Amino acid sequence: MNLFFNTNKFINEQVIHRNISFFATDLKNNEAKLLAHIQHKKVLVIGGAGTIGASFIRALLPYKPSTLVVVDSNENGLTELVRDCRSRSDISLPHDFKSYPVNFGDPVFTKIFLQDAPFDIVANFAAHKHVRSEKDVYSIQAMIDNNVLKAKAFLDLLLQHKPKHFFCVSTDKAANPVNIMGASKKLMEEVILAYANELPITTARFANVAFSNGSLPAGFIERMLKQQPISCPADVKRFFVSPDESGQICLMACILGNSGEIFFPKLQESQMVYFKDIALAFIKQNGFEPLVCHTEQEAKSVMQRALSNKQYPILLFNSDTSGEKLYEEFYTHTETLNLTQYEALGVVLNAPKRSKDELNLIIDKVKELFTHNIAKADVVQLLNQLLPGFQHIETGTNLDQKM
Repeated sequence: MNLFFNTNKFINEQVIHRNISFFATDLKNNEAKLLAHIQHKKVLVIGGAGTIGASFIRALLPYKPSTLVVVDSNENGLTELVRDCRSRSDISLPHDFKSYPVNFGDPVFTKIFLQDAPFDIVANFAAHKHVRSEKDVYSIQAMIDNNVLKAKAFLDLLLQHKPKHFFCVSTDKAANPVNIMGASKKLMEEVILAYANELPITTARFANVAFSNGSLPAGFIERMLKQQPISCPADVKRFFVSPDESGQICLMACILGNSGEIFFPKLQESQMVYFKDIALAFIKQNGFEPLVCHTEQEAKSVMQRALSNKQYPILLFNSDTSGEKLYEEFYTHTETLNLTQYEALGVVLNAPKRSKDELNLIIDKVKELFTHNIAKADVVQLLNQLLPGFQHIETGTNLDQKM
């Protein structure tokens, strides 16, 4: 692989097909408001080492906050975030900057929080986001604990030291969820919205972030660096935003939104892109011709011979994994939308809100279930009760069974 492969250029030209941010007009139109709410303010970012959290930080820094505290359980990712921010010429970290390799559900996090509380802005990106995370009941429990139970515990802490803005990232998969990850994020939405009368809370659902950490396109880079075949579904297409755009939509939702609102990008169906098209373009961009294979064994066995002929093996298959949705949506037919306030942002105005009493009953049911030896089907059954309309797609196959 070309050592100087320009990922951002490739994303602009081959994935999102735009050189200017989708949200450029909205950012410009709201520049004064963003500056007024961020400049000289204290900011806490949880999960700041991930692609979206780091992009949020890069979108935030030009507005000159006075204090930035970043927490993430990924120590290596946190190190790279700091190196990246220190090495850039377009942004600078505030003098009062701290980073902690800590899980926000750990007791030590409370000490960190209380040291600088109250914050003006709090943004939470700490989440399990992969459908891959629902392959077994233990991974499912960890995902729901992170996305739902820890989120609620943090909200209870925030009530004692209220910020002016609180943002918690969601996902398009929370709209009509068909997988447990999406259902967990839908539950997370209901958890945070139950507090919307007590805290200024917003969230955002948006598309795949091109080449984000752990994503399929990011895996293309790893496969090529290791001279391994590329593999991807031929029938799955998705909406994409760039990493920079993901941070921008979260920043605008955080600062501009009214409590209880859910932001989403106003992308059109024609803007969806097939994973296979990204994979084929990626191979060609790196100077190879794609060699389409029909099995994993074939793709692996022809690897070295293909490289010598300037070809690159790629396995294309039809998706058959549990919880895989062949299309994406940002809202449901029951939700009321504001599509006129922003150029590229839509807003869900009436997302269902549960009372705190209802929410506590839900949390108790989830906690009680996890005290037993359970199966994946037991979790699905409970989610069916808690989220009417949840339709889990179970095929018996998961992503860990594929290259």
